[in-house]
Amino acid sequence: MTPLRIIFMGTAELSCASLEQLAADKNFSVLAVVTQPDKPKGRELKLTPSPVKILAEKLKLPVLQPLKARDEKFIFELRELKPDLMVVVAYGQILPQSILDLPPHGCLNVHTSLLPKYRGAAPIQWAIADGEPETGVTIMQMDAGLDTGAILSTRRTPILATDDSQSLHDRLAQLGAELLAQTIPDYVAGKILPQPQPAEGSTYAAKIKKEDGKIDWSRPAVQIWNRLRAFTPWPGAFTFLNGKMLKIWKGSVAKEVWNEENMFLKAGMKPGTVLSADKSGIIVLCGKDFLHIAELQREGGKRLAAEQFLTGFPLNAGSRFE
Repeated sequence: MTPLRIIFMGTAELSCASLEQLAADKNFSVLAVVTQPDKPKGRELKLTPSPVKILAEKLKLPVLQPLKARDEKFIFELRELKPDLMVVVAYGQILPQSILDLPPHGCLNVHTSLLPKYRGAAPIQWAIADGEPETGVTIMQMDAGLDTGAILSTRRTPILATDDSQSLHDRLAQLGAELLAQTIPDYVAGKILPQPQPAEGSTYAAKIKKEDGKIDWSRPAVQIWNRLRAFTPWPGAFTFLNGKMLKIWKGSVAKEVWNEENMFLKAGMKPGTVLSADKSGIIVLCGKDFLHIAELQREGGKRLAAEQFLTGFPLNAGSRFE
């Protein structure tokens, strides 16, 4: 059987598992890898290749880096390669119709949610932040809309209490890669009937901003905990004490503290008030229940367990995070 000729488009770390899977599979021939141009990073603004470019060069695959996907010279290069199919995973640009129509079998996308829920840039983070019990990956046909194409296959995974956005990202990247390699042969053979996405149940997962990480202590503790996990490692869940930022790395919901919740509320304590701070951790009053902080980081300091943190930076009951 002649290997299927594929052009792969991707940029972010999420893309790497899919590229590696396709490159290792004898059923596919990766003709070229398309990724975003190298970008300046760090204090010295040194040009840095994308994770996908680094992997493609390691795999000795040709790399194309157009400034814009709409560039006519770039589209001509794609046509000259004569791909049977294009695969797009976290590429970072909207593709014009001329590219979507170019390969005989169209363009497929690996999306890290159970579409139509969480269309958009940050499906992993918002699924955790919203307290979803599960999420998954979807392989879909690409169209001109934002993650609106017909669904070919899906795979589910629970969102664990131990998950943050990094651990869930890594699991979904691998699930997506495996599902992609399984789906393509049946799709090309006509064994899969693409299913239009349901009209109902769609949500939009907006790009994460730094300010999304700021803790609103008036929220219930479970919501704060979900957002803490969702925004770890970036932008991080953070709060302020006496004008200094504190980043919260790990925590959990504490529903009962001394069984005296009503007493604290009646005493006029506001959400964000520290109720206790000792070697067992830091307990903070929330809009409902309490957050137990197990690991945190002072601005300019190291990431520390609460017990270590309190050794050098003692907190008194009654202090208030803002």
